[in-house]
Order: sequence, then C-alpha cells, then structure tokens
Amino acid sequence: MLVATLLLGAVFLAFANGANDNFKGVATLYGSNAASYNSALAIATAATMAGSVTSVFLAEELIKAFSGKGLVPAAVAASQSFLLSVAFGAAFTVMLATRLGFPISTTHALTGALVGSGFIAAGDTLNLVQLGTVFFLPLLVSPALAVVVTMPFYALASRGVEFLRIERESCVCIGPRQFVPTSAVPISGCCDAPAIASAGIEISSGNRSKCVTKYRGHVLGITAQGLVDSLHYGSAAAVSFARGLNDTPKIAGLLLMVQALDIKLSMIALAAAMALGGLVAARRVAETMSKKISTMNDGQALSANLVTAALVIGASRYGLPVSTTHVSVGAISGAGIVNGTLQGSVLASILLSWVLTLPLAAVAAGLLMWFQNQIV
Repeated sequence: MLVATLLLGAVFLAFANGANDNFKGVATLYGSNAASYNSALAIATAATMAGSVTSVFLAEELIKAFSGKGLVPAAVAASQSFLLSVAFGAAFTVMLATRLGFPISTTHALTGALVGSGFIAAGDTLNLVQLGTVFFLPLLVSPALAVVVTMPFYALASRGVEFLRIERESCVCIGPRQFVPTSAVPISGCCDAPAIASAGIEISSGNRSKCVTKYRGHVLGITAQGLVDSLHYGSAAAVSFARGLNDTPKIAGLLLMVQALDIKLSMIALAAAMALGGLVAARRVAETMSKKISTMNDGQALSANLVTAALVIGASRYGLPVSTTHVSVGAISGAGIVNGTLQGSVLASILLSWVLTLPLAAVAAGLLMWFQNQIV
C-alpha cells in the first residue's frame, strides 16, 4: 500500500511539475509572438517528453541526489514514509503556485520538502553541509549567472547582426483617424484598423501581435528572419528538452529506494504525467513567463533561450540541480534589462514566491512526516 501511495505521490508531483514548468522552455516563443499558445505548448510537450526519456540513461547523479541519500541517514532515506512526505509536500507547493500563476522551481520545492521531512525524521543528523553545497548553491547562483551571461551575449549577437548587414524593421500606420464600432473589421495586415473612419489623421505602431521587430537581409542565402525563426524554435525545443532531462530524475530519485519499482519504467510514467500536467494546467504560468516579465523581440528571445538551454544542459551533465525556472527567468530578465522593458514589480513578486517556496514545502512535508509518525 505504501509503495503504491509513493508512486502516486511521485506521479502527482510530476503532474504539478508539468503544469508549472512545461511552458517555460517555450515562453519566449509565445512572448515574442513567434508562435501561438497552442503551438508553443505542443513543442514544449514533445521536447520535454524526449528529454524525460533521455534522462533514463544520462542523469544518474541527479537521481541519487534527490533520493535523500547523504542528506539524511541511509535508514531514513530508505523510509517510504520519508519519501512520501517529500513527494506530497513538494507537489502541494508546486500546485499552489501554479494555481496562483507563479513560476516557481520544482527543484526548490523538492529541496524544501527534503529539509522539512528530514528535520522531523532525522533531527540534528540532517547533513547541512551537503544541503548548502549540493542544493542551495546551484539554486542561488544559476539565475544570477543567466542574467550576467544573457546581457553580453545579446550585445554580441547584435553586433553580429550589424556586421552581416541585417536590418531591423517594424511598421508604422498612417491614415484617417479611426473609431471602433462593434462590427468593425480590420483592413490592414500590419495595424488593426476598423472599416469606418472619422475626420483627422493618426499615426500608430499597430497591434503589437502584428507589429513587431523583424529582420531583413540574407545569411548564406537564407533570409535573416527565417534563420532567426528556425534558431528560435530550435532553442525553445532545446530548453524544453533540457528541462525534461534535468527535472525527471529529480522526481524519480524519490523512487530509487523502493526496490519493488523498476526505476526506468517509473521514469516513463513520470514523463507521461509531466506532459499531461503541462497540457491541462500551464496557461496561468505561461502568461506570467511570456507576457509579464519583459517585452522581447525575436533576437532577444532567441538569446535568452540559447543561454537557458546551455546552462541547464550543462548542469544536467554534471549532476547540478539547477532550476530551469530560475535560469529561464534570469535569462528573460537579462533581455528585459537590455531593452529597458523589465517589469520590476512582476519580477519582485516572482522572487518573493521563490523565497516562500522552500519554507512552505518544508512545512508541508514536515507536517506529513509528523502525522505519519503519530499514526505508526
């Protein structure tokens, strides 16, 4: 019964992870209007699934790190009640944040749940040194590193654009002043203009979804905009792949000590639950990540994606439990600093949700662990 409940808890956590995290890899596609919500979500789902399946073979260090081994005594780490508390405590925290539209880190929630449950189960034998070096340090450093890397990377990419003589272009609409009746119909492919006009002249930049910075020119015989679009889509898929590669083994680590479960088959089940969570419940976090942190054109979005993918894939290779959320938000913020559109109040609320994630998960998991101790 406990084994089945633990598997259910891990699947629930994977579902919550998908709901909160799946869209983050393609947030720049949706935010820069390069893709619709549904198209971006389809890319995220397919690439995340691919990363999750690949993690079965490449991410052994992360599986071990999030099994609790080394953080608490081996007897506690092997306890199904301990792992059960971690799974449901982290899942509760992630689902609450998803419901409120905050993009938090499942890695952070898992870390908090490990601490809370470990404190109740192991007391002063909790390994605080490993907690700081293996868990906290990568979580703190990764978003700052993403900001620091994205800013010069985009500046360098902009110089490359100038060197290749690629021009940036947008659109301006000049015409009769318009008023908007209920049955108005757009008459322009660039700016949305109703069919009925009143006296006067007006100049506008058009509807933002249609009037955005594009690139004109050719690189090796390929149109500049086509090349940027291809790289943007490819980098978004790479970020989603990296997220599946990095997050799936963290959740699977909860099942490592349960010998009755095949870890590889369990990871496939977790991958499916993660994909379903993203398909069903990603909309609120998607709006925050894509539209509210900063405004991006295609080039800035591409730069943020490339930095995120490189950092997360590199961290996965070396078993560092960084958060795709932290890295992605950091990279998008870096792009926002460069173009002057970073929304400080939105970023502040996200940072506050990050600060609250760990104690909330710790309390939830600790209470579950305490309750199980009382009924045993």
